[in-house]
Amino acid sequence: MNNLIYKANILIEALPYIQKLSGKTVVIKYGGNAMVDEEIRKTIMQDITLLKYVGVNPVVVHGGGPKINETLDIMNIESEFHNGLRITNKDAIDVVQMVLAGSINKDIVAQLNCLGGKAIGLCGKDGNLIQAEKKVNMDNVDLGYVGEIKGIDSKLIEFLAQDEYIPVIAPIGTDSNGQSYNINADTAAGEIAAALKAEKLIFLTDIDGIYLDPQDESSLFSVISIPEIYELMDKGIISGGMIPKALGCIKAIQQGVNRTHILNGTIPHPILLEIFTDKGIGTMVTKGGYDNGL
Repeated sequence: MNNLIYKANILIEALPYIQKLSGKTVVIKYGGNAMVDEEIRKTIMQDITLLKYVGVNPVVVHGGGPKINETLDIMNIESEFHNGLRITNKDAIDVVQMVLAGSINKDIVAQLNCLGGKAIGLCGKDGNLIQAEKKVNMDNVDLGYVGEIKGIDSKLIEFLAQDEYIPVIAPIGTDSNGQSYNINADTAAGEIAAALKAEKLIFLTDIDGIYLDPQDESSLFSVISIPEIYELMDKGIISGGMIPKALGCIKAIQQGVNRTHILNGTIPHPILLEIFTDKGIGTMVTKGGYDNGL
C-alpha cells in the first residue's frame, strides 16, 4: 500500500506542471550519446509520447553525430570539427542528409509510433521549413556545406503539433537554389523553438548541465542567466559542443521561449524528471536568473 501511495504522490506532484504545460509546445533536441543506449532511448521515447497524451505538444529536433561518424568512417570520409560544428564537404553532405533525413529520422518516428504516438518525420527541406545559406565562419575556416539559418517557416510544424501528431525534424536546410546544408541540430532546435514561441526548449546531452568548473560536480548551475552564460563563454568554460546549445538557449529566450533546459539525456526519463518534478534536473536558462515560474 505504501508503494501505491508513493506512486500517487508522484502523480500529484506532476499535476501543476501538467496543468501549466497543457496545450503548450515543448521543443526537444535529441541526439548524440542520448541515442546510443537502447534502454535509455526507449525511456526518452516514452517521455515524449507521454507528453502528447497529457496534452503537451512535443516537437523533436534530432541530430545523429555518432551514426554520421560511423557511416563516414565506413565510407572512408574523414570527420573534422571546428568549434563544435562539423566541417561538411561535398561527399559528407550527401552522407549527412542520408543518415539524418533517412535512417535516423524514420527510426525515431517508428519508435514513437510503436508506443502509441503519431509521429511524422520531416526535414528542413520539407515545405521550405528551414531556409539556409552557407555559413561564413569568423575564423576564416571553410566549413563546407554547413548552413546558417535565414528563416523558419513554422506553419507545417504548428499544424501537426497542435493536432494529434508529433513532428520529428532532421536539421537539413536548403537555399534558394535547392542546395542542401548541414545545420547544427542545437542551433536548429533553438531557431525552431523561437519560431514556434514554445513554452520550453530542452537540450538532451551527455552531461548534467552547465558547470562553473567542469571538473567539480558540485558546481552545476541549476539556474543560469544569459549574462552568466556569456561570461562563461568569454572565459572558455563553455566551449566546444556546448557553445551551440548555450547560444540556442539564448536565441530562443530572446525571441519569446519561456524556459530552456540543458539535461543529461543518458539517464532514464530525463524529460519527465525535469519538467514534472519539483526539484528537476540539469540547468535551466532564463533571462535574468531564478524566478518562480514553473
